[in-house]
Amino acid sequence: QAQDTAQTVALTGEFKPELGFLQSELARQDPDVVFGQIRQRSPDSKIVITASGLSEDESDRYVKSGAVGVILKTDDPSLSVKCARQVMANEVWLPKKQIVRLVQGSQERVRPRDTLTSREKSIVSYLMQGWRNKEIAQHLSITEQTVKNHLRTVYDKLGVSDRLELVLYIIHTHLELPPTDPSVSSAAKEPRSPIEPPPQDARPS
Repeated sequence: QAQDTAQTVALTGEFKPELGFLQSELARQDPDVVFGQIRQRSPDSKIVITASGLSEDESDRYVKSGAVGVILKTDDPSLSVKCARQVMANEVWLPKKQIVRLVQGSQERVRPRDTLTSREKSIVSYLMQGWRNKEIAQHLSITEQTVKNHLRTVYDKLGVSDRLELVLYIIHTHLELPPTDPSVSSAAKEPRSPIEPPPQDARPS
């Protein structure tokens, strides 16, 4: 068990765990920096925050920085197992009220007249399966920049600011997406979390 932030980052980089539980105290000062350092050293690690107690703002900040789950130390121990299973199945583990709060914050910025095109829905569908921008571009025979441009448009239409908010929006609203074609891509063979923001900026650039 890591004793400080530097050791946490170093151990994550050395062992590259598929799943890690990070004490909130070790990332509270600047979650963006801590999660950025972890992603640089182990980009495929899924990180769940554990805490004795968190305010809504603190919890939201951890999630927006890259945490795929939040669990309280006072929760029943069996929930840790359920959390691990759900996160490893490429889902998020968050209190229902937090998901609703994050999604509602996005929906307040939605322009109802805007709908996604078939191409945009296709890209979002692959993103939800954990595909990276480069893999989506190769599979659809378009450039990676074109994928990023489409995602910017999707963010604007749905009123979300990053991949995490997009994923939560899709989960909460049950937006209908086309089925993905699992052929040829390594992403289909090795599913990953759709929430893998780039090291410096969660939005595509």
